[in-house]
Amino acid sequence: MDTAVLGFLAAPFVASLVIAGIHAYLGVHVVERGVIFVDLSLAQIAAFGGTIGLLLPMSGGDPHGPTVYWVSLLFTFIGAFLFSTIRSRRARIPQEAIIGIAYAVASAATILAMSKATAESEHLKDMLVGNILAVSWNEVLTTALLYAAISVFHFAFRRRFLMISMEPAKAEAQGISIRWWDFLFYASFGFVVTRSVSIAGVLLVFCYLIVPSVAAMLYAESIGKRLAIGWSMGTLVSALGVYMSLVLDLPTGATIVCTFGVALAVMAAARPLIRPWPARS
Repeated sequence: MDTAVLGFLAAPFVASLVIAGIHAYLGVHVVERGVIFVDLSLAQIAAFGGTIGLLLPMSGGDPHGPTVYWVSLLFTFIGAFLFSTIRSRRARIPQEAIIGIAYAVASAATILAMSKATAESEHLKDMLVGNILAVSWNEVLTTALLYAAISVFHFAFRRRFLMISMEPAKAEAQGISIRWWDFLFYASFGFVVTRSVSIAGVLLVFCYLIVPSVAAMLYAESIGKRLAIGWSMGTLVSALGVYMSLVLDLPTGATIVCTFGVALAVMAAARPLIRPWPARS
């Protein structure tokens, strides 16, 4: 592999590492909350908003323009507000049901909206698997700065966010407004998802969020160890996926998604050999 090819792959690889870094952390919260498909739903809502923004005359037909981004972010905030209001231990309707409905409706609405646009099939494909190879260093830097700001915010309030995700009953007993902090969580999550979807697509963003966290739960209990495993897996899978897509001449986003699936299967199969399951009492 010559230096020209390495130079071409450098920006996509760094972008994948930036995405993996924050999504592995957010994935811990999502898995602990038991709302596995919230990322997929928010990502699809962001994609629907981006489609609406693309259809507006002021967008100029540029899928990566500021109009598309801000309209997409607005729709994501609406989704964040919706999800923050449906969490309740006494609710008759499970959160996952509402999240699933939101995903289905946003998906159908996106298809309807794109039926009125030109080159709709290409745009739908980009929304699903993205086009991470086309990312520029300027986009990588902007994304890194945004995610750094979100990371600082979550670090500053980490105890409260972790308590609401892992011990909601305790948080409620202490008088913490779960709905307010849920909204802040989903809103900050929305900033991340909106940016990630525009670069990597819905499916890849979902994998970066869920797969490393699920794999880490197989081997670790503490948050620190789970984050270390998640970040390590995200880095290795990103490198292998980008390399395999180049060698086999395959779409990069879809290749990374499938690589995540294979890696998770291998880690699950190796789990009993490395760390036997505890005997049932």
